Amino acid sequence: MKIPYQLFALALLAAAGTASAQVAVVMAPSAAPLTKDQVANLYLGRSFDLKPLDLPESSPVREQFYKKATERDLAQVKATWSRIVFSGKGQPPKEVADAAAVKKAVAADPKAIGYIEKGAVDGTVKAVLTLD
Repeated sequence: MKIPYQLFALALLAAAGTASAQVAVVMAPSAAPLTKDQVANLYLGRSFDLKPLDLPESSPVREQFYKKATERDLAQVKATWSRIVFSGKGQPPKEVADAAAVKKAVAADPKAIGYIEKGAVDGTVKAVLTLD
């Protein structure tokens, strides 16, 4: 009887690991809302109107963000940026340490844009787009 229970517990853990939190795209509190296409263009090097920030590659929020915002996985995004950098047309988003660093940078610069878990949004930043 222990084996089926253990399998059930493992299945629950696996399901919990794949659950995804909402991701908020954040900017300074005075910023206007953005569309998913505008955000995708910024993070795929098609637009350089704002200064995008990235969480570390190891962050699960980064993977969720790119999948939801650009409909690409991290390997595809990395390949896109490799082509852009090689052609001399741009640089990838600046990587910051964590959600607190995203909020600090975004609050200090009206041109900066980043993403964090929706639950981490506070009065220092404004969610300009929420990705489910």
